[in-house]
Amino acid sequence: MTDTTLRNQRDAALALLDRLIRRGRELLDRAAADAYDLKNASVREADVRLWQADCAAAINELAGGSKAHWLSRAYSSALLVRSADGGAPVSAPLAEIVMRILDVIEQAVHSLSTLDEAAISASIDQPQPRRFEFVHNAQLRPVLEQAFVETDQAFATGDFERALMTSCGIIEAIVTDALEHVRLPPSRDDVSQWSFDARIAAAEAAGLIRGGCARLTAVARAYRDASRPPVSERDAKLAGQVLRIVMRDLDPGR
Repeated sequence: MTDTTLRNQRDAALALLDRLIRRGRELLDRAAADAYDLKNASVREADVRLWQADCAAAINELAGGSKAHWLSRAYSSALLVRSADGGAPVSAPLAEIVMRILDVIEQAVHSLSTLDEAAISASIDQPQPRRFEFVHNAQLRPVLEQAFVETDQAFATGDFERALMTSCGIIEAIVTDALEHVRLPPSRDDVSQWSFDARIAAAEAAGLIRGGCARLTAVARAYRDASRPPVSERDAKLAGQVLRIVMRDLDPGR
């Protein structure tokens, strides 16, 4: 992705947010003007709900679909207020919801507007991590994302041993994670004690992965064995390809 593309995306997002802010302010002005017009109350509510849905779509896009992103969390919080006694959240009045959402959108505008040229360039140069949301162990995900980047870097620099070791390590980790979250016979519940081959075979038998691991070379299957033969470029390349196949198997919607 080029710097021009990123800037164009930022400008388009800012233009969308500006339109949403103007619409939100118009809704507030209308609500203030006919606050006592009960006849049009349902119309005002429908307009607010439509605007709210457009805001939610824009926030979701800016947050990359992540519920953990600060924008997503801020938007969710804007829809609720605490009860008078400080108890559980309750639904907020429509006018207050509009004001709260406007505040979130203005925060997004500020964040995008202060994104300088250095930040844009850094986002271009920095390799984007491969997402491992399908992994059940949340603490393992960032480790796997970093390892995935390092695998490609190692192969690109000709460090085929490190590339293979890292690829196979990721395969073993995500297969183990998947196995630990399916019902296994009582006699086979200690997955951590199994060999690499045993974990692969069990995952295939459970239907978690298909037959992609058949492409792993003997060197890859013995990657933890210090006495194995040296790693070739082909060994490392195939391990990287199999890793991607296993990732697709475990996360078919990716």
